[in-house]
Amino acid sequence: MKHIEERLKRLILGALKDAYGISVDAVHIETPADKRHGDYATNIAMTLAKRLQSNPRDIAANIKAALADEGMFDAIDIAGPGFINFYLDKTLYYDTLRDILKKRESFGDGEDKGVHINLEYVSANPTGILHVGHARGAAAGDSLARLLRKAGYKVTREFYVNDGGNQIMNLARSVEARYFELFGEEKPFPEDGYRGGEIIDIAKTMRERYGDRFLHEDGIDSFREESVAELLKGLKRDLDAFGVTFDVFYSEKSLYETGAVEETREALKAKGYTYEKEGALFLRTTAFGDEKDRVIVKSDGTYTYLLPDIAYHREKLSRGFDALIDILGADHHGYVPRLQAALEMFTEERRLEVLILQLVKVLQNGEEVKMSKRSGRTITLRDLIEEVGSDAIRYFFARHSLNTHMDLDLDLAIKQTNENPVYYAQYAHARIRSVFEKADNEGYAYTDDIDTFEHLDDERVHDLLAALGAYPSLIEHAAATRSFHRITQFIHRLAQKLHAFYSHIVILDENVRARSEKLLLLEAVRIVLKDALNLIGVSAPEKM
Repeated sequence: MKHIEERLKRLILGALKDAYGISVDAVHIETPADKRHGDYATNIAMTLAKRLQSNPRDIAANIKAALADEGMFDAIDIAGPGFINFYLDKTLYYDTLRDILKKRESFGDGEDKGVHINLEYVSANPTGILHVGHARGAAAGDSLARLLRKAGYKVTREFYVNDGGNQIMNLARSVEARYFELFGEEKPFPEDGYRGGEIIDIAKTMRERYGDRFLHEDGIDSFREESVAELLKGLKRDLDAFGVTFDVFYSEKSLYETGAVEETREALKAKGYTYEKEGALFLRTTAFGDEKDRVIVKSDGTYTYLLPDIAYHREKLSRGFDALIDILGADHHGYVPRLQAALEMFTEERRLEVLILQLVKVLQNGEEVKMSKRSGRTITLRDLIEEVGSDAIRYFFARHSLNTHMDLDLDLAIKQTNENPVYYAQYAHARIRSVFEKADNEGYAYTDDIDTFEHLDDERVHDLLAALGAYPSLIEHAAATRSFHRITQFIHRLAQKLHAFYSHIVILDENVRARSEKLLLLEAVRIVLKDALNLIGVSAPEKM
């Protein structure tokens, strides 16, 4: 309960001032997994042992003696080497219940941070269909965006469209070759061309729109523009089915058209951060912690990927963002220091944060699956949605932090049992709705006009209210540490506590007042559970 944690921190700071005459920058408060160790605990006595040159247990005892109670505690214990465990007066939990019922979906919303973040993710080359790795990146970025907004940050979600490099010319040549084949003509297929079925589909579209026009005239610009447009349309369609949207689709090509890439090169030269060697232009990234200097213009005059990326991130900063967050694949790990170093040449402080997304392994029948049985190609986002469903995929991806490898078990994801964690969580929401439906259908009257609670004195009730009360602090911490997987962990814990409550408590009590209080508790759980599921892009069904 955030308001309780803040009160507790204030009391501890006051006790330190009274007992030792000192101030500290922060007090760490945690929620013990085992309730025998209290509702809250702090290790402040141990962290101050060196500074105060005293035994942590003695410090803890002095803090306890100096604490103002304010009617908050049933008991305060000192445990182990110096932990202070706080056992709350259970009536404080009802403040959380009132707060949720009043604020509803806005419960847990953070205050406006005054920080505008540009969050870039997916940014797949528009040369094919999104695969399972892109799917994980899409789920991660969207969940993080939702979490950051909940915590009070302003977020712009951005997709960088790589439509300006050599791979796009290879795409255009690939479509052109397939276009010629449709007319029984031969055209050399690029050595590094693209051979997916979608390339043939685009060629057919070009034939329908233009007939045989490009058999007789150069149509490479049209093939390039039409190919990117068609594939980008498909990417957006798949992302939309996955519940992922973007505020900005930014074209790499526009950086060249506006002169931003060339201007960035000249700006780096003017700042003295470049030098020529063997006909190539190098950037002095070692001056900012990179392991070696990097080429930005090759000896043949073409740009490396780094230069337009620098120009792109400069352009982001010019739009007024306070911070930039990029979610990149594991293969970009070594690329991060050079990009951050380059940006620091234009900013006084590091403004770019890069989160690395690790690989995902798809399992079925206990074995790794690399190819789609339906299409005979790498497993795509479209395959996953069709075979398993968006909710299950989003939930499974959100269970893991970005920097951990993960296994996606398709057999588990489609199970309609409590073994499947997304089914377990969604069933908790549906179960609550079923209770209200039963109450309405069978004539159990209840009221929501209650401000005091006299019939919720049960350990399972307290467990539910304690879990609900931790939600605002969880939002703050998860957003600050980019740990959206903690939301999924919270969902699972809340569902566990709800199912335990449902199994052991008579909810539709004969006493109208008792019945109403329990239903209000269930409504509070439903509100928070639905909100948490929404943060990871998962629906909260009414029935299952």
